[in-house]
Amino acid sequence: MFHDITVNELLKLKKNNEVTLVDVRSPSEYKEATIPGSINIPFFNDEERAEIGTIYKQVSPEAAKERGLEIVSAKLPSFVKEFSGYEGKKAVFCWRGGMRSKTSATVLSLMGIKVFRLSGGYRAYRNWVVEILNTLEIKPEAYVLNGYTGSGKTKILRQLQKEGYPVLDLEGMANHRGSIFGQIGLHANNQKSFDSQFIQTLLPLQESPFILFEGESKRIGKIMLPDVLMKKKENGLQLFIEMPIEERVRHILDDYEPWIHQKECLDAFSRIKRRIHTPIAAQIESDLIKGEFASAVELLLVYYYDPLYNHTANLYPDDRKMTIKVKNVDQAIQVIRERLSVKIK
Repeated sequence: MFHDITVNELLKLKKNNEVTLVDVRSPSEYKEATIPGSINIPFFNDEERAEIGTIYKQVSPEAAKERGLEIVSAKLPSFVKEFSGYEGKKAVFCWRGGMRSKTSATVLSLMGIKVFRLSGGYRAYRNWVVEILNTLEIKPEAYVLNGYTGSGKTKILRQLQKEGYPVLDLEGMANHRGSIFGQIGLHANNQKSFDSQFIQTLLPLQESPFILFEGESKRIGKIMLPDVLMKKKENGLQLFIEMPIEERVRHILDDYEPWIHQKECLDAFSRIKRRIHTPIAAQIESDLIKGEFASAVELLLVYYYDPLYNHTANLYPDDRKMTIKVKNVDQAIQVIRERLSVKIK
């Protein structure tokens, strides 16, 4: 028989790599938000779930259960086979720890598959995340990476993260680059997904001497950063990257690939066009239309993004700022490594 477990018990098993975590909700529910690291083996697909919901409302709960049983009976062999493709114990969850996860866990147990069920389902996990966010205290000292747009800050952080440094990749969690152009070529995450990734990334770093993250504004796309992180940012040591504009333009072109996303770039530019001196705005728009992207990017940096950055940089006192003048990302990484090694010692 399967065993019900709490959120904390589930996360402990997950941390120790003792279970495969399976979200048995529909693909659309899974896509909206899930527990990080979960795979999706849906009990009902989106169409089946909608059909059963309609029967429940328009006919009766009993009729909905009967139709659900018909659907499940036909797909049980393939459902169990998909679970069998993953080694070891399984932990299943649905929205509230109800019929879908209970039936899944019961069937899997009867087939000899060791399985746990998350008590309270995804809703219990979401409540746990919200509670943690409301009571969170970030313990490590903050090193905040700033720099002109295109300075490769995300690339720097991800390389340091690969090397084992305690990094919060906020833009990675949001799947958004943070600017008005930040969603281009990406599918931005929602607040629930961001919150889950943020908590599960931060908690293991709480005993680190410091954490590294980018100096984001309160909002990344539609994501709102936690107040506790913003307070930590304001009190942290600010590392300011300075890099030649030619290198920054190259980074932006490599990252955004505007030749693939020309329409999206024009749409995004239309939302800030009025904030730029009219002749310059007209030239940027013309460059984007003609495919002269390097020129458009450089004008955007000089006349829009760099002035915004200068304003932000001037907000911090000199005793909490460190300027890093480099030629490229590799040099920046090396300088930051050296600075952090001093901190570790």
